[in-house]
Amino acid sequence: MESLEGLFESVCLQAFGRVPAIRQYRLVAAGTRSQAIYLETDAGEYFLKTNHESSPEIFEREREGLDRLRAHCSLYVPQTLACGSHEDRHFLLMDWIGSGPEQADYSEQLGEGLAELHMCTSESFGLDRNNYIAVLAQKNKPKSRWYDFFVENRLEPQLQLAFYNQLIDSDFMARFRSLYEHLQDFFPSEKPALLHGDLWSGNVLPDATGAPALIDPAVYFGHREVDLAFSRLFGGFDDRFYEAYRSVFPLEQGFDERVAVYNLYPLLVHLNLFGKAYLSGIEHTLRRFLD
Repeated sequence: MESLEGLFESVCLQAFGRVPAIRQYRLVAAGTRSQAIYLETDAGEYFLKTNHESSPEIFEREREGLDRLRAHCSLYVPQTLACGSHEDRHFLLMDWIGSGPEQADYSEQLGEGLAELHMCTSESFGLDRNNYIAVLAQKNKPKSRWYDFFVENRLEPQLQLAFYNQLIDSDFMARFRSLYEHLQDFFPSEKPALLHGDLWSGNVLPDATGAPALIDPAVYFGHREVDLAFSRLFGGFDDRFYEAYRSVFPLEQGFDERVAVYNLYPLLVHLNLFGKAYLSGIEHTLRRFLD
C-alpha cells in the first residue's frame, strides 16, 4: 500500500480537528476502484473508505444516505465523521463496526427494522438529488407513479449504459423495452417508501453486540418491494427475516411473481459493473414475461 500518512492527517484533521496517534492500520478490502482501511487511533477505531473515482460526490452521497437511514430506522447505522478529498483520493471516515456473534433474534430485528424504515414516506418516488449505486450514477428525478420512476430512472439508464459499453446489442435493447408495456399495471399501488436501495447480504452485518447494522446504501423513495426483492437475489436472508417484516408491514398478494422484475435493476447494475456473466439472469426474466 502506498504511503498513507498524508491521507490520514487530512482525514483526522477534518474529523477531530487534530491528528491523533495512529496505533495501527490495515487494508481490510480492496478492489480495482476502492479500498477499505481499518484505522486504530488514540481517539478510537474507524473505518476509512477511499477511491480514485472521477466523481468526488460518491462518498458524499453515501454519507447523506447513511445519515438518512439513521434518522428513520432503529437499526444500527455507523456514524460518518469525515468526507472529502486528499490529492487524488476521495475518502469517507465512519465508525468501525465491531463484529460480534449474531443475537438469537438477529433476523427478526432486521425484518422489523426494515419495515420501520419503509414506513417513512414521501409525496413522490425519487429523491431531491441523484446519487450512486456502487460507482454507477443513480437518477432520482421525482415521479408520482412508480411505473414511470422504475422505467425511466432505473431500467432505462442502465440499459442504455450497457448498450454504450457494448454489453448488449440493439436487438437485445428492443426486446428488453418490449417488456415495459407489460408493466403498466403490474405493480401494486403503494405510497413511496424510504429504501436502503442496495439491500443484499453483504450490506448487512452484525455489530459488536450482534445486532444487525446497515451499510453502503443507495437510498431513495421507491416501492418497498424493491428492497425485499433485492434481498433475495444473492441469498443470505432467512425465512425469519421475511416473516418478521410481514408481521409489521404485510405485503400485497403476488409479491413472489414481481421479484424477478424488480431485480432486473440490480442485474443490469451488475452487468455494467462486472460484465456479461449477469446477462443470463436478465434473459431468463425476459423469457418468462415475453415468451
